[in-house]
Amino acid sequence: MPKINVYLPDELAEAVKETGVPVSAVCQRALEQAVRRVIAIRETVAAPTGAEPAGALTNFTQRAQQVLKLASEQARATGAPRMGTGHLLGAILEEGGNLAVRVLQAMEIEPQQITRDLAKQQAAAEAAAEVAGPADPARFDGPAAEALELAVTEATSFGHHYVGCEHLLLGIVTEPDGTGGQVLRALGAEPRAVRRAVSAALAGYLHLRTQATAPAAQSAEPVAEAVRRELQPLLRRIERIEEQLGADPDRG
Repeated sequence: MPKINVYLPDELAEAVKETGVPVSAVCQRALEQAVRRVIAIRETVAAPTGAEPAGALTNFTQRAQQVLKLASEQARATGAPRMGTGHLLGAILEEGGNLAVRVLQAMEIEPQQITRDLAKQQAAAEAAAEVAGPADPARFDGPAAEALELAVTEATSFGHHYVGCEHLLLGIVTEPDGTGGQVLRALGAEPRAVRRAVSAALAGYLHLRTQATAPAAQSAEPVAEAVRRELQPLLRRIERIEEQLGADPDRG
């Protein structure tokens, strides 16, 4: 049976040894899930014309699947030959209620500014795009397919069994060639910073849910502001941990 080495930070490696976690079995299950998700994405990319873009992506959350449908509608409305990362990012903003939008707001990157910058770049990018075969806005172009695969990788790295809008955001900002990532990075949303912000937002998610279900008089603070407030100490803690462990610069 082929062997694949897995490298862990020193502290995590020690914790694994102390707890006796079965590394091989855990890694195998995680990799199997990731492979299935990537295969589903590639099958969706190669699906017949007119197929629903979210049809095979059952591990995507309802919000994430709604984003894919909205992205297809945006691509069709603009006459784009394929669905690109700009459409994915625009659809995340259009859906509006997802964690990715909250993270961007917490990073002081406003959706309105993203929308304006996308509009400036989208037309030029679509005009320059070369598409093999007939145009089909229900199918992903190369960068968008790569962004979805990167979203699966990000979800797996978090230990999540689902792919949400926050993972899609990370996939878009990490993919180097698409319009969506270019717009985000120009606004200061570098992959490493977004990853930290998503980590911090997820860490504070249960606390924010508790706030959201409290009586209005006790919880009048806007959600984005609450996320921003939660992010600051968590980001500082993550930075200290990365300094101690020596973060891999290739990750972001």
